[in-house]
Amino acid sequence: MHIWFTSDYHLNHFNIIRYTNRPFQTLDEMNNTIIHNFNERVKEDDLVFFLGDFCFKSGSGRGEGEPDKAIKFRKQLICKNIIFIEGNHDKGGKNSLKTPIRKIIIHHGGKDICLVHSPDNIDYNYHFHIVGHVHNKWQFKRFQKDNRFVDCCNVGIEQWNYYPVTWNEINQQYSMWLKQR
Repeated sequence: MHIWFTSDYHLNHFNIIRYTNRPFQTLDEMNNTIIHNFNERVKEDDLVFFLGDFCFKSGSGRGEGEPDKAIKFRKQLICKNIIFIEGNHDKGGKNSLKTPIRKIIIHHGGKDICLVHSPDNIDYNYHFHIVGHVHNKWQFKRFQKDNRFVDCCNVGIEQWNYYPVTWNEINQQYSMWLKQR
């Protein structure tokens, strides 16, 4: 079994293509590519931590994001073990996922890691965080408060070529990032 981290698919959200310069021409191309990439790497019995914003449900009536799409998209992912953490587009069950989880602490790779959707919600009691929410803004970033600091890894799919990532992949990139600092 492998453990994977990913976030911010925004399935069925056409405007995210423009907002984050995603390399897709159509909504179907984006949805199908993201689902294909997930299923290409993640196996049925693996474990995935999904850090928010799985799909999009618009309240505007524009046709972007229909409520039943979350269930339809979830059924297309072959992995049985996905733990969804609430993102800003998931609050109050807006996208039919209805996850009550906002933060998880895991012990993995020899360290305690805080998993949360937005870096605005980091916990300075933990040195390393895996987050989403910021899309293509940065892959790693250090936040400091008083004499404490937190390093964050953004697992938004724009940062990882539209694939979920393993701890080893994160740790390898993190080590390179630390050397460049």
